[in-house]
Amino acid sequence: MDIKDLGVDKTWTLFLDRDGVINEKLENDYVKNLAEFKFIKGAKEAIVAFSKIFGRIVVVTNQQGIGKGIMSHEELKIVHDYMQEEIEKAGGKLDQIYYCPELAAANAPCRKPNIGMAEQAQKDFPEIDFEKSIMIGDSVSDIEMGVKTGMFTVFISSGKKSELADWKVGSLSDLKF
Repeated sequence: MDIKDLGVDKTWTLFLDRDGVINEKLENDYVKNLAEFKFIKGAKEAIVAFSKIFGRIVVVTNQQGIGKGIMSHEELKIVHDYMQEEIEKAGGKLDQIYYCPELAAANAPCRKPNIGMAEQAQKDFPEIDFEKSIMIGDSVSDIEMGVKTGMFTVFISSGKKSELADWKVGSLSDLKF
C-alpha cells in the first residue's frame, strides 16, 4: 500500500486520530498523564515520513475523559505538548491538535463521527480540501467522520472491522511512503 499512489503531495492534509493510532490505547481507560502515554512502535517515524509528503498534519481526537471529570484540559495539554515535542525532535510535525472533551451521549458537533473538528481545522487552515485529505483512525467513528467529509480513509485494525474504510492496515508504519 503506497500513499503516493493517491497523488499525495504538499497540497494534501493528513488527519490522524490519537489513541490507538499514535499512542497505545488503554482499554476501558484514558491516557490521563505522561506516565500513561506511550508511542506505538513506528508511529513517530511514520509521522516523520508523512511530514515530508503532506502539507498539513492535524490530530483529531475524542477525549471524553475530560467530560467525565477524570482529567483536566491542563493535564491533556501536558500530554499533547509532550507528543508534539517528541514528534518534532524526531523530525516530524503536527500543525494542530484538536480534541473534543464532550461525553459521547452529548452528540456534540466536535465529537467524531461528527465533523466539527475537521471543520475547525479547515477554518484555521483554509487551504485544507477534504477531497485531498486522508483520515487515519482505529475506530468506526474516525472513519465515519472521514467519509462524511469526503476524505480518503484508512482504518487501523486490531481485529476490528470497518466496511466504510478505503484501506485497512495494522499500524501507521504499515503504510508505504
